[in-house]
Amino acid sequence: MSSPWSEDRDAAQTRRQVERARASLLTDDPDAGPLDDIRSLIRDSWRRSMAGSVRAEGLPPIDLTGDELDEYLRGHPLASTLDLICGLLLPGGSRDSGIVVAVGDAAGRLLWIEGDSEIRNRTGDMGFIPGANWSEGAVGTSAPGTAIELGRSVQIHGAEHFNLRVAPWSCTAAPVRDPETRRVIGVIDITGGTQAITPQAQLLVDATARAVESELLISRLRAREATAQHRPPRRRRVNQATLQVLGRQRAALELQGDDGASVIEFGRRHAEILLLLRLNPAGLSAERLAELVYGEGGDPATLRPEIVRLRKALRRATSDIDLASRPYRLVGTMTTDAHGVLGLLDRGAHRVALAAYRGDVLPESEAPGVTEFRDTVRATLREALMAEASPEVLLAFADTQAGADDRDLLMLILEQLPAKSPKRAGVLARVERLDAT
Repeated sequence: MSSPWSEDRDAAQTRRQVERARASLLTDDPDAGPLDDIRSLIRDSWRRSMAGSVRAEGLPPIDLTGDELDEYLRGHPLASTLDLICGLLLPGGSRDSGIVVAVGDAAGRLLWIEGDSEIRNRTGDMGFIPGANWSEGAVGTSAPGTAIELGRSVQIHGAEHFNLRVAPWSCTAAPVRDPETRRVIGVIDITGGTQAITPQAQLLVDATARAVESELLISRLRAREATAQHRPPRRRRVNQATLQVLGRQRAALELQGDDGASVIEFGRRHAEILLLLRLNPAGLSAERLAELVYGEGGDPATLRPEIVRLRKALRRATSDIDLASRPYRLVGTMTTDAHGVLGLLDRGAHRVALAAYRGDVLPESEAPGVTEFRDTVRATLREALMAEASPEVLLAFADTQAGADDRDLLMLILEQLPAKSPKRAGVLARVERLDAT
């Protein structure tokens, strides 16, 4: 990966324009450089930084240290999602990832940092450490602080930082919101060189923030259900319904409505039926659905009680998703996380698609219809990545269950890696192990 201390010609030109504009703003000298040369997002953030008397070369204040930091992190809502964040943004390990990933609270205080050890050492010198306050009011323009200030994801390129100490680095950050109140509760940031500010990086950080919000919602609703199982779920109007089937033994149907969100969990058999009806929008006869669920010779009489129970569960939760008969078909609009991955692949967002691929479709299911779709999703992902993805993305795919024993994938990675790449040794060792079995 490229060094954060190097830059291409376009980046160097952008840096010079930003530096001239900075001089114009700080000295109030319009001849120093036109402010129109920089993005309005940066210009406005600089003005907020100046209005707050932020020092252009200072270190951020350290608000939390030691036991206080540890205790605060343990009690923060994002603490339970750190493994998820690490898995999405640092797939395959962090030692030579070329970036660091940071998680902060709504006040801009960094709570957790992981990633490339060399870059962590360098960024630590400018105060990018757990407990430090990286809000706009403390350090001026930066991805974590500005993302919180604006309530949306932002990318800050090198010299666009208000603090000159941060100028060698670039970063992308996105706020994380409470899945029900939509209040900002934290921020996710990646910092590094030019790879940290690509369009794909912004897509990935945004997708990670949404995945975290979804995980928080599911965990919260599970806890409520455990303490109030006697209460029937409230029927709600639904704007979006998504069936989560990737890497799951039990499917989860996420329902988003104007008045909030809810999640229904289904056992394997009901998950299979829902998925198969989603895959066949025109509907299926009882005989054909039984065959796709149970295999050749499946008895429709065995299927009917399952349909009745599934229909009751849906109707308790919402009036917008239902099951019709003759033929069996899904009423209402429902998508799946697997279709989301396929859509990302169609758009060429390979790294984001890989991050969203949490595993095979209902991996424990032996239903023929599910098995066929599982193989289709896995093959589509593999073919798209092998046709167009970078070696870094292919390496991440090789670390998933779907790519772990794929010799052709490993050989393609070897073809793409530079001859002197330190990653070649590990890939070669994996090829040799496969050849020996």
